[in-house]
Amino acid sequence: MTTEAPRLRALRFWSAVHTWTSLISMTFLLMMCLTGLPLVFHEELDELLGYEPEVPTLSAGTPHMALDRIVAAAAAKRPREVLQFVGLPKGEPDIAAVGLSKTLRTLPSDSFLDMDRRTAEVLLEKKPGTGPVAFLLKLHTDMFLGLPGKLFLGLMGFLFVIAVVSGIVLYGPFMKKLDYGTVRRKRSARIKWLDWHNLIGVSTLAWALVVGATGTVNTWAELMLGLWQTGQLAEMTAPYRDAPRPTTLTSLDAAVATAQAAAPGMRPQFIAFPGTPFSSNNHYAVFMAGKTPLTSRLFKPALIDAGTGALTDMRDMPWYMQGFFLSQPLHFGDYGGLPLKIVWSLLDLATIVVLVSGLYLWLVRHRQGERRVAHARAGSVPGSTPQPAR
Repeated sequence: MTTEAPRLRALRFWSAVHTWTSLISMTFLLMMCLTGLPLVFHEELDELLGYEPEVPTLSAGTPHMALDRIVAAAAAKRPREVLQFVGLPKGEPDIAAVGLSKTLRTLPSDSFLDMDRRTAEVLLEKKPGTGPVAFLLKLHTDMFLGLPGKLFLGLMGFLFVIAVVSGIVLYGPFMKKLDYGTVRRKRSARIKWLDWHNLIGVSTLAWALVVGATGTVNTWAELMLGLWQTGQLAEMTAPYRDAPRPTTLTSLDAAVATAQAAAPGMRPQFIAFPGTPFSSNNHYAVFMAGKTPLTSRLFKPALIDAGTGALTDMRDMPWYMQGFFLSQPLHFGDYGGLPLKIVWSLLDLATIVVLVSGLYLWLVRHRQGERRVAHARAGSVPGSTPQPAR
């Protein structure tokens, strides 16, 4: 009796935690699961819908043009905008993605030009946030509310993680008399759905924890970026804090070559021009990445003096930024090709089933509770009167 009472109280506590964390986050989790399903295939969908550049076939071994010439061609295409960034996407060796805006500090860039590195021709011109995939991504990440929307969805993701953990705590006591995988098909619809809810939930719990945790971390992106900018980046650029932006910038190709020499075995993946939020008024920031599936997600910025071309600093980014970079591909299954994306989508569908079945079970239980209250008020509680044997 002494040991049973605390155990029952603990079960009631975890049951309440599981119920309310699930109910509070339910609507938003369903929205994120439904929008996340097509986002798993965002690259394939963008290509199908024409939001990815078509790279023309040229003779094998066609050399790349200088980056200086490529960004000059992009700037000529958008004469009223200034150069901000150059992306060199992994897996797309013949493409340079150039970002331009009316001001250097504007985020995101006003225009993105996908340039052919072999011909300096514009392959695709696009605005940020255009297309159905971009619409779904915005809905998925912040519901078009900016940072407040991201932080709110991060809270919903945190509640989802608590719901999963509390579900694990409850699974053992409630299922100890049943074998794993048991679905009592001859019982009521509620019992059958309870068994399916428990079975699918426990079978996908590792994935749910990973996606819930990484999704929560992803909502902190702006906060972590701001912390890096005011911390490590400010420290790296402190000697140049009051220096004006050089009137003539050194060669972009030379800056990249300097960064590559300082980080052998790595490749440039993103370059920020002087005056943008990812550099200083006086530096190119060349973000280097590794070449393995893991290290290609981790960045090491090299600061190159834009007036002299000299390397002034190069450091690994802080642990919180590295954790963020690793959480992004884990969240969307974006590191194992199409087979892993298919697995991710099936697990997403399974989670939708868990959420819907959980809502159904709560509604049935709630209605049964209302009926018991109604019977009690009428003086007839089901089960209180002996029923004739059949």
